[in-house]
Amino acid sequence: MTETADLTATAALAQIRAGRLSAATLMDACLDRIAQREDTIRAFAWIDPAQARRAAAAGQGGSLAGLPIGVKDVIDAADMPAQYGSPAWAGHRPRADAACVAAARAAGAVVIGKTVTTEFATRHPGPTANPANPRHTPGGSSSGSAAGVAAGFFPLAFGTQTAGSIVRPAAYCGVVGFKPSYGTLHRAGMKVMSESLDTIGVMARSLGDCALAMAAMTGGDYGAPEAAAPRAPRLALVMGPSADQAAPETLALMDRAAEACRRAGATVTPVTLPEVFTAAYAAHPTVMNAESAEALGWELAHARAQISAVLQERMDWGRAQGAAALAEARAAFAAARGAFPAAIEGFDAVLTPAAPGEAPEGLGWTGDPAFNTLWTLLHGPCVTVPAGAGPRGLPLGVQLAGRIGDDAAVLGWAAWVRAALG
Repeated sequence: MTETADLTATAALAQIRAGRLSAATLMDACLDRIAQREDTIRAFAWIDPAQARRAAAAGQGGSLAGLPIGVKDVIDAADMPAQYGSPAWAGHRPRADAACVAAARAAGAVVIGKTVTTEFATRHPGPTANPANPRHTPGGSSSGSAAGVAAGFFPLAFGTQTAGSIVRPAAYCGVVGFKPSYGTLHRAGMKVMSESLDTIGVMARSLGDCALAMAAMTGGDYGAPEAAAPRAPRLALVMGPSADQAAPETLALMDRAAEACRRAGATVTPVTLPEVFTAAYAAHPTVMNAESAEALGWELAHARAQISAVLQERMDWGRAQGAAALAEARAAFAAARGAFPAAIEGFDAVLTPAAPGEAPEGLGWTGDPAFNTLWTLLHGPCVTVPAGAGPRGLPLGVQLAGRIGDDAAVLGWAAWVRAALG
């Protein structure tokens, strides 16, 4: 029998609504699990168990009634510190909830705590370890959110993605990570780094959980991903401009996934994207770092000594690119977005790797976003589908991506692929 702390959000909510589980009991189960494993996993930047219990006991109705949610610590919560992964912001306490946190609370979710992020959701890692093997990274920058969902600390969490910070850590930890279409969840109250790229999304244990959370917070229709599909999908198998970075386990996984989908009735067609996508992929570092350097104007001027050496170097590089290079890089993004619908015409979604391979060993590096940056800059939805384990026993995932606005469809086809993979 599944332990209470490991329930999916949809299963826990069904039990709460049926009167078989209370929000307080669910919170207690999560806090018990945290007490058992947090010393090893270190998913939290801040947590107060007594505060979490009070919030759960005071619970309210709503479509997320009583579900604990972790909040990545680049997103503000009014009653909790926000350090943004940086000593430059030590002791900071925001006055208000970020827009997405306010939406989650309005839907009845209970914020359990703030989860570890890399420094300003960029490079320098935090202390979080992978629950599957604590000697390995959980990925980043949504490290604590991915690890916490995987460890049973909370069934839902917020992540953010600028390069691959939702999809990749979800793959490394064996959970579902959903980056919706750009701008779906409002960024007010988030420590924004890249204006063109930063996107708030969710992490959970099922595709249905992601649909539940997104619908509750936006009022949009995200469908019922795990319901029977009317037909098998037409999938474009895309390795993309980073194909040469795929580890052997990822190449084997993509072959296995494609064959499993074909056996289940899908059409899976290898597709090579035109050069316009390679150009956009190459432009990603310029946009991300130049815009992030703008975002950190105050910190670079007044708290430079508290910024890691690796981030200082990247921010100096970003500033040095100049306005013309940034404009050219943004134009490359726009050209790729314009070309994308035609590039996958006739297909329902793209099937592509979620990460180069298994989670790297050690906590000093969160892994390479090579298989994520293209889908982030295209602004459409993308989602991790857990897909077994690699040769070292660590989780693997595949990624489904789609056109801007096709969020519900991508979640549905991702659930179809997960079922096909068994």
